[in-house]
Amino acid sequence: MRAVVFEAWKTFPTLKDIEKPTPGPGEVLLKVAGAGACHSDVAVYRDFEAATAPPQLAPSYVLGHENSGWAEELGEGVEGITLGDAFLVYGPIGCGHCVACSRGEDTYCSNAATMPYLASGLGRDGGMAEYIVVPARNLVPLGDADPIAAAPLSDAGLTPYHAIKNSLPNLAGGGKFALVVGLGGLGQVAVQILTALTGATVIATDSKADAMTRAEAHGAITVASGPDQAAKIREITGGRGVDAAFDFVGIAPTIALATSVMATKSRLTVVGIAGGKYEWSFFTTPYESTLTNTYWGTIEDLYEVVAMYKARQITPDVELFAMEDALEAYRKLEAGELTGRAVVVPHLAR
Repeated sequence: MRAVVFEAWKTFPTLKDIEKPTPGPGEVLLKVAGAGACHSDVAVYRDFEAATAPPQLAPSYVLGHENSGWAEELGEGVEGITLGDAFLVYGPIGCGHCVACSRGEDTYCSNAATMPYLASGLGRDGGMAEYIVVPARNLVPLGDADPIAAAPLSDAGLTPYHAIKNSLPNLAGGGKFALVVGLGGLGQVAVQILTALTGATVIATDSKADAMTRAEAHGAITVASGPDQAAKIREITGGRGVDAAFDFVGIAPTIALATSVMATKSRLTVVGIAGGKYEWSFFTTPYESTLTNTYWGTIEDLYEVVAMYKARQITPDVELFAMEDALEAYRKLEAGELTGRAVVVPHLAR
């Protein structure tokens, strides 16, 4: 089968033929419907190296941690799954028996350091291929919903959903304001989740006009990047500041922007993993405000994301690529040329 393989550190992936996998006990073979290309993939093959990366990410393996597909073959002991049904794949794979995993929080597995991989597509073969093998417990049913457009939701939907769900107490009640910094794949979905789950006024900011136009279509008030960016955001809130903010970039300037417009008792979640830093000060930090981060979400969260998708509360913007054009999807992702989330569709004709 054809697959996109990460073969060496600091090296662009390769499109090649590899052997079709076979499901083991407790696993399911999926015929891949769609696989999303994520900036985390780029970080793995561009930025990481053996000396600094988690050993679980060492090459080689098939990329792709945003996956959907149809059940093709069941491994030993798997019950309750009908062949041909469509599923979204919960990517993180923990030990399955620690306290965190028992809650569906595989991302925070207590035994992560001893696991041979972190997730499907992150140390273990992912979905940038014609077929993928995943644990049966990691499958979330899609029913009759389109699995191709759903594929990015396993990260680009799950991650912002988890961050927003944790911040809902800050947005409860009237007159609340939410800020979304960065309107890429995750930021666009975040705007939709916020407008669906809260009554807050959603403010969104980015440097790209087309990205802000798409956010406006989903109910956001937008503010362009620039020297008066923070002042304009504060003006929208009547000078009080925002009650919850979500930074999907994560560089020092975007963290600084968000912290400069926070209200008293607010919450800022840095979702982007660009490595930005923030210097805390008692006298410049709003009282009882929280700065936190997050990593993916729980499988329970993903069930709820799928419910929102099926209810048409979330409609991810996708740009489809045939398998033979998968490397072009990554090239366009790196160059910032995508208009939506790149989704590789193995059965799509060129």
